[in-house]
Amino acid sequence: MSTVVRALGLSALLTLVPVGIGVGVAGDRTPAPKAAVYQGTDLADFDSTTAVVRRAPFCELVAKEAVAEALGGDGELTAWGNGEKAAAVPGGDVAHEYGCAFAGSGAEARAWVFAPPVTRTRAQALAKAAPARGCTTTAGAAAFGTPSVATTCTSGEQRTVSWRGLFGDAWLTCTLTQGVGATEADLVDRAGRWCVAVAQAASVVPS
Repeated sequence: MSTVVRALGLSALLTLVPVGIGVGVAGDRTPAPKAAVYQGTDLADFDSTTAVVRRAPFCELVAKEAVAEALGGDGELTAWGNGEKAAAVPGGDVAHEYGCAFAGSGAEARAWVFAPPVTRTRAQALAKAAPARGCTTTAGAAAFGTPSVATTCTSGEQRTVSWRGLFGDAWLTCTLTQGVGATEADLVDRAGRWCVAVAQAASVVPS
């Protein structure tokens, strides 16, 4: 081997060694990633026009802190999927949606998204038909998709606040039910924050 070749090899080796050490040290100093801290968001502060909701299961992605905030304590999860027959679905019928219910502390938080796509025309009809017996539409309610509708329903000793809205082609609904002993203003506020958590869990995460 010539003197020139040996000299070049030694030079390359001396260059690689400090680089390798530098990379190793830098790697040791990189902090471990931390899980995002849940921060409740008022519905009025949430831009629902930019959310793209998936017509797919999402309940496992709802932050536990959001459930606890909505219910005032821990909740037990019951989930169902498209084509399943679940007792949690009204009438025990076959579901054409992906949804879940969290129950606990004398309250219940629900959310579901239709499995079939929904057009804007169909969404407008759904919004118009949302107020059932014992329900009133909340005037001036914050938007939850476009179009959207908010209702407050009272049945016996229970009051339910809900939002329904169209996100892309996904019709998403969220509800919060509690005894009438709680003030309606507080229930509306907590329901709005619950709906934001639901929309975030069900949304496509930007790449």
